[in-house]
Amino acid sequence: MRVVVADDEVLLREGLARLLGEVGVEVVATVGDAPALLRQVALDRPDVAIVDIKMPPTHTDEGLVAALTIREQHPSIGVLVLSHYLESRYAMRLFERQPERVGYLLKDRVSDIAVLVDSLHRIAEGECVLDPTIVSRLLARRRAPTPLDQLTAREREVLALMGEGRSNQGISQLLQLSLKTVEAHISHIFVKLGLPTTAEDHRRVLAVLAALRTG
Repeated sequence: MRVVVADDEVLLREGLARLLGEVGVEVVATVGDAPALLRQVALDRPDVAIVDIKMPPTHTDEGLVAALTIREQHPSIGVLVLSHYLESRYAMRLFERQPERVGYLLKDRVSDIAVLVDSLHRIAEGECVLDPTIVSRLLARRRAPTPLDQLTAREREVLALMGEGRSNQGISQLLQLSLKTVEAHISHIFVKLGLPTTAEDHRRVLAVLAALRTG
C-alpha cells in the first residue's frame, strides 16, 4: 500500500506519515497544498491519496477539488478525504461525482490507526467509505418526511454500515445476523428508497447518497 498525505498542518501530516509507516503503509510523499498534491500524485502514482478538505490559500474546499481532480485524471488512484467538520455537502460532492475508490472520514477517526488502514485498503480495492458518525447523525436529524422514514431501526443500522463500505458478510458479523437476513434487509432498503434495479454495488452507493441528501 503506497499513499500520499496532503495536509497543511505539518504536525498532523508528519504524525500521520509516521503512524502509517509503523504499520507497513509506505508514505511516498507528504505535501501541504493542493498543487503539490496533484504533482506528487502524477509523479508517484500512489494507491490512495489522503487529503484534507481545507487547504491553502483560501482554506475552503481546495482539497476536495483536488480529490475530484485526482479521481477524474487517475481513475485507478483512490482518495480518502479528511475533515475536522461534519459537512454532508462536501461528502455529497465527492460521492456523487466519483462513488468508487473514495472515502470521507472525520479527522478524529484517524487516531484509530486500525480504522484508518482498513479504510485505505477498502478504498484501494474500489469501495467507498463514509464516516459512521456522518451516517448516524444524518439518519437521526429531524427533517421533512422522506423515504428514509420508512426504514425500520434495524434497516437504518444496516444502511449505516453500508455507508461505511461494509460487505454483506461484514454486516452479518457485526450485527450478529444471518447472511440471508442481512440480504433481506438490504432488499427492503432498496425497495423503500425506490432505487432502480441495477447492479448491487451501484444501488448500495445510491442508498448512501439518499441518506446524504437529507443532511
